Amino acid sequence: MLTDDMKRVLREYPLGFVATVGADGAPRVSPKGSFVIIDDATIAYGDIRSPGTTRNLASDPRVEVSFIDPFLRKGYRFAGIATVTERGQAEFERLHRHLKESSLASRMRAIVAIKIAQALPVTSPIYDDGRSEIDVRKSFVTRFRKQQPNGRYEE
Repeated sequence: MLTDDMKRVLREYPLGFVATVGADGAPRVSPKGSFVIIDDATIAYGDIRSPGTTRNLASDPRVEVSFIDPFLRKGYRFAGIATVTERGQAEFERLHRHLKESSLASRMRAIVAIKIAQALPVTSPIYDDGRSEIDVRKSFVTRFRKQQPNGRYEE
């Protein structure tokens, strides 16, 4: 299910915005910065301090996650079912191996694995006027450089 470009976006921009459903039925969105690819149909993140997200998933495991390449203004959203595996459970160590390179790996209390049921592209309306990816990237890199204290950004 995960294409090469989906994997690229996940590897280069592992900050995913996770949407769950709260106990009151309202949507909740929380960023998670430790996403990894487990296999072609599963992504996961380490739960470090997300008790609300974990509580929401315990009562309703449906989840949607968005990842965006901020310079191309394109990305993907993945919908699926989450499974929360807490430290001490047998599956935790197998999943944790994928996250060991994270500087926060030792602080992960649980790992949330998401079995992807649907993957859809996300594309900014900036492309509607015929702009190319090269033009979009150039304009956003220029914008980003202007925001830097020394005006420099190395790609």
